[in-house]
Amino acid sequence: MHIHTLKQWPDLTWQDQELSVKLGAVRHRQGKILGQMNAAGFKIKEEAILKTLTLDVTKSSEIEGEILNPEQVRSSIARRLGLDVARLIPTNHYIEGVVEMMLDATQNYKNPLTEDRLFGWQSALFPTGRSGIFKIKVGNWRNDEKGPMQVISGASGREKVHYEAPEAERLPVEMTQFLQWFNSSQEIDAVIKAGVAHLWFVTIHPFEDGNGRITRAITDMQLARADGSEQRFYSMSAQIEQEKRSYYDILEKTQKGSLDITEWLLWFLECLDRSMDSTDQIVGKVQAKDSFWKAHEGATLNGRQLKMINLLLEDFYGTLNVSKWAKINQCSTDTALRDIQDLVKKNILEQETAGGRSTSYRIVQV
Repeated sequence: MHIHTLKQWPDLTWQDQELSVKLGAVRHRQGKILGQMNAAGFKIKEEAILKTLTLDVTKSSEIEGEILNPEQVRSSIARRLGLDVARLIPTNHYIEGVVEMMLDATQNYKNPLTEDRLFGWQSALFPTGRSGIFKIKVGNWRNDEKGPMQVISGASGREKVHYEAPEAERLPVEMTQFLQWFNSSQEIDAVIKAGVAHLWFVTIHPFEDGNGRITRAITDMQLARADGSEQRFYSMSAQIEQEKRSYYDILEKTQKGSLDITEWLLWFLECLDRSMDSTDQIVGKVQAKDSFWKAHEGATLNGRQLKMINLLLEDFYGTLNVSKWAKINQCSTDTALRDIQDLVKKNILEQETAGGRSTSYRIVQV
């Protein structure tokens, strides 16, 4: 038994009193973040938006097991937003499609969500008409020719069915109801509406593939409406990826429960609140990067050095040594050593450990 089989579906209900405290805290943080970013310099705000959107796109795909190259995603977003960013690199059709969907959802959040727009998003996710090696129905609702739409886990022969979506023949009516509700005004807080929309759409599961990513794009679209801004400074998708197990648990529990979705909305608000914790980290990194380049604006650097410094200022994993520098830049170890020694002389890098093979380097803090 799933909620979409209940007689009163889709008349979802919730207890406002149980949500009011957490909703107030989330709304306060949203306002505070927007205020802080509006007070920040243009370059800092621009870089924070780019980092947040890159995180949003990569983590939304990661939830589905798709690992995207962050630098390619960053380059695609920067090009589409017309941002003056160094180190742009080529991307592929798949990344362009994912980015196109997310930017349409957030940058054009005021536009109505329509059937055709959703078909365009799903087509952008699967530009070849295939999900992996399998041909799928693209740019239209699923038809269930391959059997009912189910969410399954477990090895072949020992599968566990967590959820079964409405039959395909119900989709035209189901989606008409959803879209009419989403595009109309109700006496519902815009953040609560984002939580309801997330659950409602993923419960319908109208596409053969791509439902999770499209659900999160719709959520981001409604959160942009809640903020009244296309500028994104927190990522719900990144937080869901971190809490993936509890996300699927509360989703399954809600979809097998009653039409009172208070527990789901409370989880959604708490997850959204935690997603804003990363904003301080993002802004901190952006400000540190801005301060660094101001302190070294007169330094003469080659392309390899610029590339590595930017990596170190962002999300460089592990320690930096000569061999790693050479591998990343596809140069000889002699060239890598000269690059590093030059940066040490310019007080940009400093030795982190003892000499010899174990020697590693880090950015000199400004």
